[in-house]
Amino acid sequence: MTSIQSKQVDIPRPASELYSFLQDMHNFQQLLPQDRISDWKSDGKSCSFKVQGAATIGLELDGGTPNSLVRMKSTDRSPFAFTLNVHLDEKEGATTAYQLFEADLNPFIKMMVEKPLKNLFDHIADKMVALHT
Repeated sequence: MTSIQSKQVDIPRPASELYSFLQDMHNFQQLLPQDRISDWKSDGKSCSFKVQGAATIGLELDGGTPNSLVRMKSTDRSPFAFTLNVHLDEKEGATTAYQLFEADLNPFIKMMVEKPLKNLFDHIADKMVALHT
Protein backbone atom coordinates (compact mmCIF):
# COMPACT_ATOMS: atom_id res chain seq x y z
CA MET A 1 0.00 0.00 0.00
CA THR A 2 1.32 3.42 -0.98
CA SER A 3 0.49 6.27 1.39
CA ILE A 4 1.21 9.92 0.63
CA GLN A 5 0.45 12.56 3.23
CA SER A 6 0.26 16.28 2.50
CA LYS A 7 1.81 18.81 4.79
CA GLN A 8 -0.34 19.85 7.75
CA VAL A 9 -1.75 23.35 7.61
CA ASP A 10 -3.45 25.53 10.18
CA ILE A 11 -6.60 27.29 8.99
CA PRO A 12 -8.21 30.02 11.13
CA ARG A 13 -11.72 28.63 10.64
CA PRO A 14 -13.89 26.09 12.47
CA ALA A 15 -13.77 22.51 11.17
CA SER A 16 -17.52 22.62 10.43
CA GLU A 17 -16.95 25.37 7.83
CA LEU A 18 -14.16 23.41 6.11
CA TYR A 19 -16.15 20.18 6.24
CA SER A 20 -19.14 21.87 4.56
CA PHE A 21 -16.88 23.39 1.89
CA LEU A 22 -15.34 19.97 1.11
CA GLN A 23 -18.74 18.23 1.01
CA ASP A 24 -19.56 20.12 -2.20
CA MET A 25 -17.31 18.75 -4.95
CA HIS A 26 -17.99 21.89 -7.02
CA ASN A 27 -15.61 23.61 -4.55
CA PHE A 28 -12.78 21.14 -5.16
CA GLN A 29 -11.86 22.92 -8.41
CA GLN A 30 -10.81 25.99 -6.38
CA LEU A 31 -8.17 23.87 -4.61
CA LEU A 32 -6.48 22.58 -7.78
CA PRO A 33 -3.62 24.22 -9.71
CA GLN A 34 -5.62 25.92 -12.46
CA ASP A 35 -2.71 26.00 -14.92
CA ARG A 36 -2.44 22.20 -14.87
CA ILE A 37 -6.12 21.18 -14.88
CA SER A 38 -8.56 20.98 -17.79
CA ASP A 39 -11.90 19.37 -18.68
CA TRP A 40 -13.37 20.02 -15.19
CA LYS A 41 -16.77 18.42 -14.51
CA SER A 42 -18.70 18.18 -11.25
CA ASP A 43 -22.19 17.22 -10.11
CA GLY A 44 -21.65 18.23 -6.48
CA LYS A 45 -21.00 14.69 -5.19
CA SER A 46 -18.25 13.78 -7.65
CA CYS A 47 -15.85 15.44 -10.06
CA SER A 48 -13.44 14.62 -12.85
CA PHE A 49 -10.60 16.55 -14.42
CA LYS A 50 -7.62 16.02 -16.66
CA VAL A 51 -4.16 16.67 -15.24
CA GLN A 52 -1.81 18.23 -17.79
CA GLY A 53 0.55 15.61 -19.16
CA ALA A 54 -1.19 12.87 -17.20
CA ALA A 55 -4.47 11.03 -16.87
CA THR A 56 -8.06 11.99 -16.20
CA ILE A 57 -8.90 11.70 -12.50
CA GLY A 58 -12.36 10.92 -11.15
CA LEU A 59 -13.16 11.53 -7.49
CA GLU A 60 -16.35 11.07 -5.46
CA LEU A 61 -17.41 11.62 -1.87
CA ASP A 62 -17.41 8.40 0.15
CA GLY A 63 -18.71 9.29 3.59
CA GLY A 64 -16.61 10.37 6.52
CA THR A 65 -17.23 11.85 9.93
CA PRO A 66 -18.81 15.31 10.19
CA ASN A 67 -16.30 18.04 11.02
CA SER A 68 -13.30 15.68 11.29
CA LEU A 69 -12.97 13.46 8.19
CA VAL A 70 -13.95 13.83 4.54
CA ARG A 71 -13.57 10.55 2.64
CA MET A 72 -13.19 10.51 -1.13
CA LYS A 73 -12.44 7.66 -3.50
CA SER A 74 -11.51 7.28 -7.13
CA THR A 75 -14.12 6.59 -9.78
CA ASP A 76 -13.76 4.38 -12.83
CA ARG A 77 -12.42 7.43 -14.72
CA SER A 78 -9.16 7.19 -12.77
CA PRO A 79 -6.23 5.09 -14.00
CA PHE A 80 -6.01 3.25 -10.63
CA ALA A 81 -8.11 2.85 -7.48
CA PHE A 82 -7.30 5.12 -4.53
CA THR A 83 -8.75 6.88 -1.51
CA LEU A 84 -8.14 10.48 -0.47
CA ASN A 85 -9.08 11.42 3.07
CA VAL A 86 -9.02 14.97 4.43
CA HIS A 87 -8.43 15.02 8.18
CA LEU A 88 -9.67 18.04 10.17
CA ASP A 89 -8.77 18.69 13.80
CA GLU A 90 -10.30 21.77 15.42
CA LYS A 91 -8.84 23.45 18.49
CA GLU A 92 -10.10 26.79 19.80
CA GLY A 93 -11.85 27.80 16.57
CA ALA A 94 -8.91 27.00 14.26
CA THR A 95 -8.44 23.78 12.31
CA THR A 96 -5.38 21.73 11.44
CA ALA A 97 -5.89 19.90 8.15
CA TYR A 98 -4.02 17.38 6.03
CA GLN A 99 -4.80 14.86 3.30
CA LEU A 100 -3.89 11.19 3.19
CA PHE A 101 -3.80 9.39 -0.17
CA GLU A 102 -3.73 5.58 -0.25
CA ALA A 103 -3.49 3.23 -3.21
CA ASP A 104 -2.10 -0.14 -4.19
CA LEU A 105 0.49 0.92 -6.76
CA ASN A 106 3.10 -1.21 -8.44
CA PRO A 107 6.68 0.05 -7.89
CA PHE A 108 6.96 1.56 -11.39
CA ILE A 109 3.73 3.57 -11.11
CA LYS A 110 4.64 4.61 -7.56
CA MET A 111 8.00 5.94 -8.76
CA MET A 112 6.28 7.99 -11.49
CA VAL A 113 3.43 9.48 -9.45
CA GLU A 114 4.69 9.84 -5.87
CA LYS A 115 6.42 13.24 -6.21
CA PRO A 116 3.77 14.87 -8.46
CA LEU A 117 1.00 13.68 -6.11
CA LYS A 118 2.83 14.97 -3.02
CA ASN A 119 3.22 18.34 -4.75
CA LEU A 120 -0.48 18.33 -5.71
CA PHE A 121 -1.64 17.55 -2.17
CA ASP A 122 0.65 20.23 -0.71
CA HIS A 123 -0.81 22.70 -3.23
CA ILE A 124 -4.35 21.73 -2.15
CA ALA A 125 -3.35 22.25 1.51
CA ASP A 126 -1.98 25.72 0.71
CA LYS A 127 -5.15 26.62 -1.23
CA MET A 128 -7.32 25.53 1.71
CA VAL A 129 -5.45 28.08 3.82
CA ALA A 130 -5.59 30.82 1.17
CA LEU A 131 -9.34 30.40 0.57
CA HIS A 132 -10.22 30.42 4.27
CA THR A 133 -8.01 33.14 5.70
